[in-house]
Amino acid sequence: MKKEIDAKGLACPRPVILTKKELDGISAGEVKTLVDNQVAVENLSRLATSLKLSYETEVLGVNSFAVTIKKGESMDTEAVEASNVNAPSGKGTVIVIQSDQMGRGEEALGKILMKSFIYTVKETTPHPEAILFYNSGVRLTVGDSPVLDDLKYLENLGVEIVSCGTCLDFYELKEKLGVGIISNMYTIYEKMSGANNTITIG
Repeated sequence: MKKEIDAKGLACPRPVILTKKELDGISAGEVKTLVDNQVAVENLSRLATSLKLSYETEVLGVNSFAVTIKKGESMDTEAVEASNVNAPSGKGTVIVIQSDQMGRGEEALGKILMKSFIYTVKETTPHPEAILFYNSGVRLTVGDSPVLDDLKYLENLGVEIVSCGTCLDFYELKEKLGVGIISNMYTIYEKMSGANNTITIG
């Protein structure tokens, strides 16, 4: 069975959600999703990886891409491990940062507290499985962030640094991302719901 979804022009996470629904509705076959940006391609690729399904990506033209996910064909173990950047762990702690400052009150103080919090996370073990950034929290993952070095250090240790793509677009920061990956609300939800412990900061 082959199905095709035209998700061009749809904001994230709709291409991922529509694709997931189609995959859930078949026992075997292919779901081909058409999108118009590279971030959507990456999000769909990570969906396939999290489901341990094989997939193919195609460049159809300018701002035109296709991702075909094949159900009934599992990725080999090495491929899953190599590209498993966005699969929910189902264990450990996930930190959710929804603002570039910590708490309410004076903005300057809030930013000082957030910098101190990120430093504390870096220096304390065990480290979280992932740190998720959305809303103004994505400002902490761009090139001029005061905590960029600490986040890069955590990423090098295996902590997933995930920024909401819609939020980066809203603040016009997508091209300035300095650490981690761009993802979508579907993945953010999966990681939050799959964690043993979720800490929300903002």
